[in-house]
Amino acid sequence: MKKAVFITGSTSSGKSELAVYLAKKFNGEVINADSRQVYKFLDYGSGKVTSKEMKGINHHLFSIASPKKNYFLARWLKDAYKALNKIIKKRKLPIFCGGTILYLKALKEGWILPSVKPDYRLRRKLEKLSKEELIEKIKEINPSALENIDLNNKRRLIRRLEIIRQLGKIEPIKKNPQVNLLILAISLPWEELEKRIKERLEKRIPFIIKEIKKLRKIGLSFKRIISFGLEYEWFGKFVLGEISLKEATEGCLKETRKFAKKQIRELKKINEVTWIKEKIEAEEKIDRFLLT
Repeated sequence: MKKAVFITGSTSSGKSELAVYLAKKFNGEVINADSRQVYKFLDYGSGKVTSKEMKGINHHLFSIASPKKNYFLARWLKDAYKALNKIIKKRKLPIFCGGTILYLKALKEGWILPSVKPDYRLRRKLEKLSKEELIEKIKEINPSALENIDLNNKRRLIRRLEIIRQLGKIEPIKKNPQVNLLILAISLPWEELEKRIKERLEKRIPFIIKEIKKLRKIGLSFKRIISFGLEYEWFGKFVLGEISLKEATEGCLKETRKFAKKQIRELKKINEVTWIKEKIEAEEKIDRFLLT
């Protein structure tokens, strides 16, 4: 089975930096596993790694999708396998990097997802509904379809309804693991992580605001921008004039802390995750992994 490393952890834990460091150490290339960083123009808000931070390491699946259209899990899996095979062909080590737990689970377990084409007319109708209304609609048709889905992610709820409407129901996910993954999650004391979250956000605020204004100029509605969550939701509301900059900053910090706790909680449920505190630990784990 093909081997790959998956660097994960909560937001602001230093995943991108570690992935680049390990890619240099082990002749690797990085594959994005963050559901917002696949989009073009979502740079500062999503915390996307910069060209300078890449330090000459090839990075895949960053800025590959239009923010005007939803990019779903099935497409990411297809693109991820393609990137992985390309890297292996060059006799390099694929290093996935990101905090989207759904991507991690799908890759680890080899999910085989139904091939359902986008129904843009249906999507436009569903976009007008709240998350709660979407959940109720799914319950009415197929309650079990609410399993293995983030109930706070409106885009995924819409996609689930789209699949149900076309297939009639959601079948249990078929699995065929294709990758032997070494999953390394960065462990930080909560106080340090909180400090990093705050400092990282404060540095980016002016750039996030500029980015949101740019997204408006290229044709994205405020509703669409806000749907990307966290930074885009809170500072989108500020640009829209609904809340003050102070309210946006405090609200975003509070939600980001909650999100970080959720990421950690979800990762702790995955038995295969190895928690690391230092770079040397990651190096030792990868050395052993590649020798087996």
